Amino acid sequence: MKESEIEKVLVREVKRIGGAAYKWVSPGNNGVPDRIVIFPGRRPVFVELKTCKGRMTVLQEAQIEKLEKLGQEVAVVYGIDGLSQFFQDQGYEETSKALDCKYRL
Repeated sequence: MKESEIEKVLVREVKRIGGAAYKWVSPGNNGVPDRIVIFPGRRPVFVELKTCKGRMTVLQEAQIEKLEKLGQEVAVVYGIDGLSQFFQDQGYEETSKALDCKYRL
C-alpha cells in the first residue's frame, strides 16, 4: 500500500473517532512528521507514515529526536499493519480490529 493511501486511512479513522489529523508542513524545517493527530481529550501525537518497506531519512530521525526531547509523543507507522498497531497503542482497539478485518491483517 502506498504511503498516501495509508495517510488517507489514518485521516478517515481519526475523524471517525472524533479527532483531527492535520497535515504538517513546516517551511524551513524539512523532515518533520507527516501528521499531527489529536484525539479527543488528549495531547497531540506526531505521526510519520511509511510504507512497509519505507525507510527514515537522517533528517527525519533528527526531527523526531528533537520532538521527543521536547517531551512530545512521536509514532512512526509502517504500513497498514503499523497503523492498526498505532490505533491499538492509543487505546482505540475497535478501530484497530476494524482495520485488521478490512485489510485482512
